[in-house]
Amino acid sequence: MQLVVGRIGKPHGVRGEVTVEVRTDEPEARFAPGTVLRTEPGAMPPPVSPRSELGATPAPADEPGVPFRVPAELTIEEARFHQGRVLIAFAGIPDRNTAEALRGTLLVVDSADVTPPDDPEEFHDHQLVGLAVVTPTGERLGEVARIDHAPSSDLLVLRRPEGRTALIPFVRAIVPEVDLAGGRVIVDPPAGLLDL
Repeated sequence: MQLVVGRIGKPHGVRGEVTVEVRTDEPEARFAPGTVLRTEPGAMPPPVSPRSELGATPAPADEPGVPFRVPAELTIEEARFHQGRVLIAFAGIPDRNTAEALRGTLLVVDSADVTPPDDPEEFHDHQLVGLAVVTPTGERLGEVARIDHAPSSDLLVLRRPEGRTALIPFVRAIVPEVDLAGGRVIVDPPAGLLDL
């Protein structure tokens, strides 16, 4: 399973650096120089410029007229924090035009390459997605569709049997137990939470 650890944003400067929207709890380890990150399969080419001829996609490349394709892997040459953002220089991305072509590309790692958390009360998103959600009495409420990371707390997005979704704050008072071995999350929702 591929885990998204970042999304490439706009270029920074003229030497090919890009901003990266971090989607990992360990940016210093994940974006260390020398790290090779895969790009999301099917990454979108750069948007069509209104100035391009006959609607052709602009083509930053080493040779004129040769379209730039987002590589399957990018190697980090340098990473630094600047004004609360991560700035990354990738090998083979020499200038702002080429960096612009990377905008919107997702950076991913294989879940098999991610070490499990040391804290038994901490979980990676991919460990929770797909688990059954049940009440303390065993009533099935649905399954975890995804995790949303909100400013105040993480939210379990519950896919209900009838197709609706519900948001459950991932806090001990409401989610007293996560049983990975049993494939379930025990949820004790307050009255009305699942009706929102």
